[in-house]
Amino acid sequence: MTIFVTGGAGYIGSHTVIKLVENGYDVVVADNFSNSKKEAVKRTRELAGKDFPLYEIDICNERMLSKIFTIHDIDCVIHFAGLKAVGESVEKPLEYYKNNLNSTIALLSAMKSHNINNIIFSSSATVYRPDNKMPLTEDSLTGGCTNPYGWTKFMCEQIITDTVNATGRLTAVVLRYFNPIGAHESGRIGEDPQDTPNNIMPYIAQTAVGRREFLSVFGDDWDTVDGTGVRDYLHVVDLAEGHVAAIKYATENPNGTSIFNLGTGKGVSVLELVTAFEEATGVSVPRKITQRRPGDIATCYTATGKAKELLGWETKKTLKEACADTWNWQKNNPNGYV
Repeated sequence: MTIFVTGGAGYIGSHTVIKLVENGYDVVVADNFSNSKKEAVKRTRELAGKDFPLYEIDICNERMLSKIFTIHDIDCVIHFAGLKAVGESVEKPLEYYKNNLNSTIALLSAMKSHNINNIIFSSSATVYRPDNKMPLTEDSLTGGCTNPYGWTKFMCEQIITDTVNATGRLTAVVLRYFNPIGAHESGRIGEDPQDTPNNIMPYIAQTAVGRREFLSVFGDDWDTVDGTGVRDYLHVVDLAEGHVAAIKYATENPNGTSIFNLGTGKGVSVLELVTAFEEATGVSVPRKITQRRPGDIATCYTATGKAKELLGWETKKTLKEACADTWNWQKNNPNGYV
């Protein structure tokens, strides 16, 4: 079975490619390297112990997608590719809508033309309304997103669902991620943002390794245990395993759209995360309280029952392991893949 992975050179994509190969799948990767490095692909191949085709293309280019689908007999698509920073999406909404929606439309169109009937979509907890009760379930209210990034995921989910309903033969599994952290245990691949990190864990790690003077904590006046934002942090390797489970589910349950939240089921505050990192690594992380970040909410974590029951998936790695693996990646690659 051959899996086409868009954004396969990225943080989550690279870890997922390794898990796919480990589980016996053939992989074809596409990435435009707008927020990833070719070195990541080289290391992913080494860790997977297997070569795989790589196409440097923009997923918005339906013509190029069609060429790839003509060359390779694709059974399933995992769609990671997309712009993904909450704060940046507030500053550059048109760029986010153009890229994330057009890439999804082009991909679905090419899939239809080549009779590819399985897609796993990389969605986000940001599609949920901020006024939902916690923990979030797959039936919690969506929409009312607090930032353009969330709206693009919401709209892409709708585009995929409408396409599934119209074709009657497409199977979609939508995975709503919470907050991936950690790195491969080898320390060879990890999260390497191009500029200032938009996610907290690489910011913590870069501060710990001396690339940044201090960690900016976006507000300490939220209605949480210590005033800092609470999120559901899951190890990226566990998240990668979730995609393997989703492929199996899609092939065994053809037709229709299925939605799963992927997280640990436990909320952790920013200060709790920093403390866990310091305890796991023995490295101090200087920090300063700054203003709230546009588009953020106080608390977000998930219930885990549906993924456990239907996908047979749950997180296995601890917060301490995620912190230790992050530090192993960062200390051995202080400047990332460069």
